[in-house]
Amino acid sequence: MSAAVAENLRVECRAEYTYPQRPVAVWLDERRIEVAEVLREWRSPEGRAFEVLLDDGRQLRLVYREDVHSWSVQG
Repeated sequence: MSAAVAENLRVECRAEYTYPQRPVAVWLDERRIEVAEVLREWRSPEGRAFEVLLDDGRQLRLVYREDVHSWSVQG
């Protein structure tokens, strides 16, 4: 599965001592969808990665690309 950088993708995260912390909501096509659960988080070669379950039942893999300060989505 390849990553897609969506121009209409925004991710709201907790940002306590570093950014990003755990995602709390995702904006897709100007629609805010809350994260029901963070299923997994890890550090990938591109940056921080999170597998999340959204309130609408979709499961996404979010990757924060630290080199370009942007999010990509898979799923």
